[in-house]
Amino acid sequence: MREIITALIDVAAGRAKAQIVFKNINIVNVFTGEIIKADVAVHDGYIAGIGEYEGAEEYDMEGKFLCPGFIDSHMHIESAMVTPGEFARAVTVRGTTGIIADPHEIANVKGIAGIKYMLEGTENLPIDVYIMLPSCVPATPFENSGSILKAEDLIELINHPRVLGLGELMDFENVINCEKTIINKIVLCQNSGKVVDGHGPGLSGRDINAYAASGVRTEHECTTPEEAVERLRLGMHIMLREGSAAKNLVDLLPALNSSSINRCMFCTDDRHPEDILKHGHIDNNVRLAIKNGVDPVTAIQMATINVGRCYNLHRVGGIAPGYKADLLILNDLENIEIYQVYKNGRLIAENNEALFDIISINDSKMRNSVNIKELEEDSFQIKNDHGQLRIIELVPNSLITKTLISEVIKTDGKYYSKDGEELLKIAVIERHNATGNIGLGLVSGLGLKDGAIASSVAHDSHNIVVIGDNDRDMKRAVEELEEIGGGVAIASGGEIIKYLGLPIAGLMSDSPIEEIQSILADLIETAYKMGVNKDYDPSMTLSFLALPVIPEIKLTDLGLFDVNSFKFVSINI
Repeated sequence: MREIITALIDVAAGRAKAQIVFKNINIVNVFTGEIIKADVAVHDGYIAGIGEYEGAEEYDMEGKFLCPGFIDSHMHIESAMVTPGEFARAVTVRGTTGIIADPHEIANVKGIAGIKYMLEGTENLPIDVYIMLPSCVPATPFENSGSILKAEDLIELINHPRVLGLGELMDFENVINCEKTIINKIVLCQNSGKVVDGHGPGLSGRDINAYAASGVRTEHECTTPEEAVERLRLGMHIMLREGSAAKNLVDLLPALNSSSINRCMFCTDDRHPEDILKHGHIDNNVRLAIKNGVDPVTAIQMATINVGRCYNLHRVGGIAPGYKADLLILNDLENIEIYQVYKNGRLIAENNEALFDIISINDSKMRNSVNIKELEEDSFQIKNDHGQLRIIELVPNSLITKTLISEVIKTDGKYYSKDGEELLKIAVIERHNATGNIGLGLVSGLGLKDGAIASSVAHDSHNIVVIGDNDRDMKRAVEELEEIGGGVAIASGGEIIKYLGLPIAGLMSDSPIEEIQSILADLIETAYKMGVNKDYDPSMTLSFLALPVIPEIKLTDLGLFDVNSFKFVSINI
């Protein structure tokens, strides 16, 4: 490092030529909020100086804009359904040069081995992949996952140079109640001087104070400006999320002001292949913010330097001497049209084309992850399925569900609410240790007819979730997932009509993201033809119905769970 620092000083002082100089370019200065026209000298992967410089290579950028590479402050690679390398290829062309990934999806299936797979798979990528160690595996004690991780299990990884801290604390109830296991993880993280991410939807008053007092630094689950402001007042950093299922960015913009803006960031959390390929990654967040009145420079600050400061990433997220040369050349600021992407001073993408190869890694230990007890013809029969019942009611464009209480009528094996809506049956099947656990419930709002959809992607424990209007198709769809090692399957008339294989932990494929997107789009279109309400992405919606940390009511392999009271409830009233 001594040689690099000396070389940077020599270039900055004008005693030596830079390797690269960008000329005639408008610099987005995220420190002062200005646009500055000057040369930018790059040497040994770092920015050496801003002003007038000479270089071995000089590029006339013809008045284009230069800004730092974008950083996703919280996301799960697994939600893109592809390997880390394929994910990097998809997002770098869209301006992402850094991500802060929480691998709790694969950790719930494969434990520490899953985290190590993600670390190895991101080691030599032309993108900074930082890891937050999963804090809740399983997410709560109210479901079964493929692994249980305690503080002592995380010790070997806490000081890894790319581990920034502890991932989202979804088990907020046990944090507030000082449960020993979760407090031990927080202490481990804080003793290492690292960041603790939050996940406290709906908390307020003394509860959010207690949660923040534990050391939680961030929040990405705000859905209203009031929630965001309450957390900002407590010193927390707020992530404005725009994922595939949860879209909160526009709703949270009223919480921003000149004093709080430097504690606000962008994240995608969970983003499907189609959204990445069609709409973008963090560049989509930046564009959406600008479209809704945020100053372009401010939006870029939220995608860059604010993240660096929150996570103690030194020399990342800005254009200044000594900072990493992670740079975007933009044709304009309004549309965030990306011309070139540089990582450590090296051109890695141009005109939406990645300019690097992906190195494959051994994923054999991540396969063969679907292990279920043999299903019977009556495996999905609900006992006491008449009278006043609790129903899971879907909410469009949200991970939140509502509890619907309704008189239910059963006719010819199908269920109807008192207003005549056909209800669908949902089941969550434990798929890691063949326990035979099956949670059963009813769902309102999806609209599927004459079939079933099953998925091994079911946040966060990733048991199999299946929804349908008849038991035969539900059973067939689940059995298909067992045969292919995980994924998504649609059955109708007792036959599989569409499927997507995700053999890596039942979450990811090693196929190109374009291929996965095409198959997934075909699956979704098939679901819509089968009556699924177009307010919902059926795959994404299905995957969150088993997440017992998002209000109001969810289903796990152990039964129907009321998130507000944090306890199991009967389907019967």
